[in-house]
Amino acid sequence: MPEPRRGRWYERGIRTLQLLSIILMWMFLSAIVMWVINMVRVSRSLGDALTASVGISLVAVPVYSLVAAILTYVYFGLQRGRRGPEE
Repeated sequence: MPEPRRGRWYERGIRTLQLLSIILMWMFLSAIVMWVINMVRVSRSLGDALTASVGISLVAVPVYSLVAAILTYVYFGLQRGRRGPEE
């Protein structure tokens, strides 16, 4: 049985950096969602303009979620169609 061929060190490094960028993007999106929830709670408790908080969240959350979804789709789409050098 042939031993599986390991990727070159820079291929593994690039793959790791790509996966790290996806993880960081989703963590960033989660932080934005938590920030928006906190901003809405604080504005309600202070009796401040709730419309400004909701307006910011209506723009920020969909934009960043779209970017994170596209990044994830591209990464896994490229990995699925990739062939090894021996093929």
